[in-house]
Amino acid sequence: MRILILEDDFFQRKLMARLLISYGECDVAATGPEAVEAFKRALDSNRPYDLVFLDIMVPGMDGQKVLKHIRDYEQERGIDGLSRSKVVMVTALGDKHNVTTAYKENCDAYLVKPYEESKLVDTIKKLGLYPASKS
Repeated sequence: MRILILEDDFFQRKLMARLLISYGECDVAATGPEAVEAFKRALDSNRPYDLVFLDIMVPGMDGQKVLKHIRDYEQERGIDGLSRSKVVMVTALGDKHNVTTAYKENCDAYLVKPYEESKLVDTIKKLGLYPASKS
């Protein structure tokens, strides 16, 4: 499994990568534009991300806009339904507006920080991406 993590906080980025490395290959981005570029490069090289974690409050372009770019780019490439990357918003913003916006842009799950590792694992399981060796 290939995983992309968008998180601007260095500590949080390292922690998430450490938690997720046993589930797949992790790439990280610290800004919205970096995440969009990484996502496009992955699709263009036929090595798409299976799972993408997006923080909302990041520099350059917020996570909501990154999600829109991801879904628009997938649509341009004819990727839809179960073939799309699974996108999980991971943010301190748990207000109704942000949650609703994320789901309107087709995120697959929404986690509010702080979260326990078990909640992260449960989310991966619910998305059907939990590796058999981890169950």
